[in-house]
Amino acid sequence: MKYLIKLYVTGQTPRSMRAIDNLRRICEEELREEYELVVIDVLERPQLAEDEKILATPTVVKELPLPIRRIIGDLSDSERVLLGLDLRPYEA
Repeated sequence: MKYLIKLYVTGQTPRSMRAIDNLRRICEEELREEYELVVIDVLERPQLAEDEKILATPTVVKELPLPIRRIIGDLSDSERVLLGLDLRPYEA
C-alpha cells in the first residue's frame, strides 16, 4: 500500500522546516518506503492551496489511501499525526 501525503507550508520559515523534518521522520519510521511526500509552498503555488481549501499552514493532507485525512500543526507529536492521518505502521 502506497501513501500519498501532501504537506502545505508557507515559505522556508523555522515552523515550515520543522514540519517538513517531523513529517519525513514519521514517514521514514512508520511507512518505510511506502509513501510519496509532496511539499507545497503556498507562497509559490497559491492556487493549489486555494483549490484544496488550505486555510492554515503547515497542513498535511493524506490523499491515498482513502479516506482523505488532514492535520494542522508542526507535527511534533508523532502519535497525534499517526492517529490524525490514520497511518498504519509498516509491518515487516
